[in-house]
Amino acid sequence: MNTDVEGNIQDYLDICISKQQLTVYTDGKRVLGYPVSTAKKGAGELMGSECTPTGWHKIRAKIGAGQALHSVFVGRRFTGEIYNDDLYGQYPQRDWILTRILWLGGLEPGKNRYGKVDTIWRYIYIHGCPDHLMNGSPESHGCIRMKNADVLDLFNRVEVGVKVYIHE
Repeated sequence: MNTDVEGNIQDYLDICISKQQLTVYTDGKRVLGYPVSTAKKGAGELMGSECTPTGWHKIRAKIGAGQALHSVFVGRRFTGEIYNDDLYGQYPQRDWILTRILWLGGLEPGKNRYGKVDTIWRYIYIHGCPDHLMNGSPESHGCIRMKNADVLDLFNRVEVGVKVYIHE
């Protein structure tokens, strides 16, 4: 694992697609882990692929501070809705983005930054989703989904700029 992208990595997140696991590392030691759901279509960087991009990224923005658990976001904006079974029944095909958003930006030019592989312009996030959709398998449209309580906990532990390594 490269630990020299834009300086030494002291704290970073490791997202393993094959294990569907996000692990938090501090000073090179595993601190905690969370189950995740990555893309149903697997790993890949190309815009429009609906794949989860790999390589080194950083958290470029934290969105949703102060909002309630299960708050609904569309276009990175709180809609005023709080997710529940009735709302799910009204919009069963919606790609739910709930509770908090950690917006990722690629750090590797030509791989996940700039042009048709730019993670920022693909709007790739770590975000909450309906907890019942977290079944241990890859089901997203490219983002990294988490249970709501987990994404809230992670959001409160990380800062903008923290590195994120995504791999198969």
